[in-house]
Amino acid sequence: MPARRLLSRLLGLAVLAACAAAPTTEAQTSSVRGFVRDAATGQPLLGVNVALWAPATPDRLRGSATDTDGFYAVAGLEPGRYVIRASAVGYTTRLDTLVLDAGGNAWDAELAPDARDLGVATVESERTAGSANVEAGFQRIRAEDIRAVPAPDVSGDLVNYLVSLPGIVTSGDRGGQLFVRGGEPSQNGVFLDGIPVFQPFHVLGFYSAFPADLLQSADVYAGGFDSRFGGLLSSVLDVSARPGDLRRLSASASVAPFVASAAAEGPLVRDQVSLLASARVSTVDQIAARYIDDPLPFTFGDLFGKVYYTPTATSRFSLTGLHTYDRGGIGDPTGPRADEVRYTNSAGGFRYLLLPSSAPFLAEVKVSYSDYDAELGPSSVRRDTAGIGDLRTASLSRFTTDIDLTNLLPNVDFRYGLFLRRTFVSSVLGGLFQNVALDRRESLDAGIYAQPEFRLGPLKVSPGLRYSISQGLLEPRLRAGLEAGPHRLSFAAGRYYQTIVGVSDRRDATSVFTAWAVAPDNAVPVADHVIGGYRLRPVSWADVSVEGFYKQIRNLSVAEWTAVPRLTTRLQPADGEAYGMDLRAEVRPGRALFLVNYGLSFVEYTSTSALNEIRFGDETLRYRPAHDRRHQATVVASVPVAGFTASLRWQYGSGLPFSQALGFDVFILPSGSLDPTQTPGTARVIYERPFNALLPDYHRLDLSVDREFRLRAGLLTLQAGVLNTYDRRNLFAFDIFTLDRVDQLPLIPTFGLRFQTR
Repeated sequence: MPARRLLSRLLGLAVLAACAAAPTTEAQTSSVRGFVRDAATGQPLLGVNVALWAPATPDRLRGSATDTDGFYAVAGLEPGRYVIRASAVGYTTRLDTLVLDAGGNAWDAELAPDARDLGVATVESERTAGSANVEAGFQRIRAEDIRAVPAPDVSGDLVNYLVSLPGIVTSGDRGGQLFVRGGEPSQNGVFLDGIPVFQPFHVLGFYSAFPADLLQSADVYAGGFDSRFGGLLSSVLDVSARPGDLRRLSASASVAPFVASAAAEGPLVRDQVSLLASARVSTVDQIAARYIDDPLPFTFGDLFGKVYYTPTATSRFSLTGLHTYDRGGIGDPTGPRADEVRYTNSAGGFRYLLLPSSAPFLAEVKVSYSDYDAELGPSSVRRDTAGIGDLRTASLSRFTTDIDLTNLLPNVDFRYGLFLRRTFVSSVLGGLFQNVALDRRESLDAGIYAQPEFRLGPLKVSPGLRYSISQGLLEPRLRAGLEAGPHRLSFAAGRYYQTIVGVSDRRDATSVFTAWAVAPDNAVPVADHVIGGYRLRPVSWADVSVEGFYKQIRNLSVAEWTAVPRLTTRLQPADGEAYGMDLRAEVRPGRALFLVNYGLSFVEYTSTSALNEIRFGDETLRYRPAHDRRHQATVVASVPVAGFTASLRWQYGSGLPFSQALGFDVFILPSGSLDPTQTPGTARVIYERPFNALLPDYHRLDLSVDREFRLRAGLLTLQAGVLNTYDRRNLFAFDIFTLDRVDQLPLIPTFGLRFQTR
C-alpha cells in the first residue's frame, strides 16, 4: 500500500478515534483529574496516592495513583462535596475540600518534602518498585534500586541493575548485549520517552545510555507486554527520563576509573520550561588502564538533553535527544583476530500530553527519529593492512509516530491508539551472510491497537489487540492480575510479530555484530508468550515471588552449519522455544536492602535442512543456542553502617554452550587445470554437533562503600570498591580456531567522586 494512501487512512482513523474519545457524560456523573508536583522542584511526582471521600461516608474511599507525568484521574463520582487527599511517603500530606459538578473537575497539588521522615520514607516509597515486586513479567525500576547495586561508578547505571535480574543473560563485562528469557538482543525493544534506541548498552558492560541520575522510572517487560508495543519478539524496556528542575539551578560532576560525567538542570522559564542535560565520556585510557595489566580496549560516551514545557495547566510538552558512541576490541589487539566493533546511536523526538478540561480523557502524541550505525572490522592497529572485504557495516533508521488515547472511566481505563513506523535498513557484509539482500531496503508498518483495563474489585483484566494494516498481522494480547491481601496472582499471554530482524552468527563466541534485514512476507518471525506468577508480601518491607514462562518462536533465521571457518556463513530457517522460572526474594528492613534472585531457563532451537543430514546424520538439528544459560543466581546486600553504605553483589551463571571443532583441513575447488602444490586452497573446519560443549561457569563478587558529605555548597559523595574481588578468571570469548581465550575483567579496585550543587 502506498505510503500516502496509508497515511490518509490513519489520519481518518485518528479523526474517528478523537470523536469516539469525546465522552458523553451523563448528568449525574462527575470526575476529578489533575497533576501532582514536587513543591521544591516543580517536577511531576510518580506514585502519589490521591483519595476522595464524602464527609458523610469517610469509609467509602475512591482513589488513584499518579503516573510518570504526575497525572491522576478518578471517574464515576456522584456530584457533591468531597474531601481529597494527596499523600506520598517522604512528603507532607495535602488535604482539601472540593465541590464536584457534573462532568469534569480539575485539582492540582504540590507536595513539600518532609525532611523529618525522609530517611526512612525514601525506602518505604519504593515498595511500588523492587526486584521481587513483579507482575506477569512486568517490573518497575526506580533510581534508588539502581544505586543500591555495587558499580564502578558513583552515580549508578540502569544496565548494572538489569543484569542482576533473573532471566536476563548478558555477554558480560564486554560486548553490551542482553538476552531476555531466551530471546536475541535484536528481539528486545528499548525506548526513551517513547523514542526507540536500538543499541543503548555500551561496549563496556557496566554502562548504558541511562545513568540513574536521569531516570524517572524504567518499566521492564520480560515478555507478555501489552498492545502499545509491537514489532518485537522478546521484551520491552520503557525508560522515562525525568524533567529538569523547574525552580532552581543545579549541576553535578563525577569521575571514576571507567567514566567521567557532568550534568546540569534548571529552569529556562520558571515553572514553565526546564532543561536537563548530561554528558559522559570513558576514562579507561586515562585512569583504569594505568593500573591494570590486562588490555582494556574500550572507548565510549553519550550525550543527553531534555527540554520540558508546561504550556497550560492541562498540557505537557517534552523534547528529548540522545547520542551514543562505542568502540571496543574483541580479541587480543596484536593477535590474528584483532577485530573491533564500532557503533553509534542518534535519536530524538517530542512528546505532547493533552488533558481536555471537560472530562477524564488523556491524549498523547509522540514523534521521533532514530538512527543506528555499526561496523565490525580490523582494529586500528591492523586497519592499514586489512582489505576492504574485512569491513562489515550495518545501519537501521526509523521514523515513528504514535497517537495514544485513554478514556478514564469508573471501572475501566480504555487505552487505544494509532502507530506509523517507516524503517530503513542497509548492510555491507563482505560475504558474511550470503543470502541476505545487501541493498538498502525499507518497511512501512502502520496500524491500530486497543488495550482496555477492567477493574472488577481485586481483579484486573486487560485484553488487547494490535493490528498492522500495512502488514495484515493480527496480535491478540491479554494481561490479568488478582490481588487479595498479601497475595497477588498475575497472568499474561500474547502473540508477537517482528518484521525487521537482526541476524548474528552465534557459532562464534566473539560475535557481537548484528546485520538487519526485512523479513520475507511469508516468513515473518512470530512468538507466542505465556507467563504466570505469584507474589507474596507477608509484611510491608518484604516480597517473595515466583514466575513461570514459556515462549514459542517460529521463522527464525540462524547460521547454517557450513564448514567455512570464521564468520562466512549462510542462513537457514529455524524454530525455537524457551521456558523456565524465576524466583525472587527482597527484604528492606529500615534503610537496608537484601535480595536473592534465581533463574532457571531452557532454550532450544530446531532447524531442518537436507545439509544437516549430510554433516550430522540427521535432517532435523536440535541444539541449545549460545545464550542458553541454564542457571543464574544473584545476591545483593546494601547496609548503612556508621554513616557509610556498604554494598555487595555476587553473581553466578552456569556455563554457556559453544561448538567444538574436531579438526581442520584444506580443500581446493576443481576448475580447469590446477597444480595442488601451487594452489593454497581454502581452510575448512570440521565441527562437532552444534553447541555440544559448555564454557566454564561464571561467578564474581563486587564490593563497594559509599559516604555522603553535606557541604555548604552541595553534596559530596565518595565511593571505594573492588570488582571481581576474588579475581575469578571468567571467560568472555574462546576462539575455537586458534584456541585463544579472552577473559572478562580481572580484580579491579575502583573509586569514585561525585559533587552535586544544592
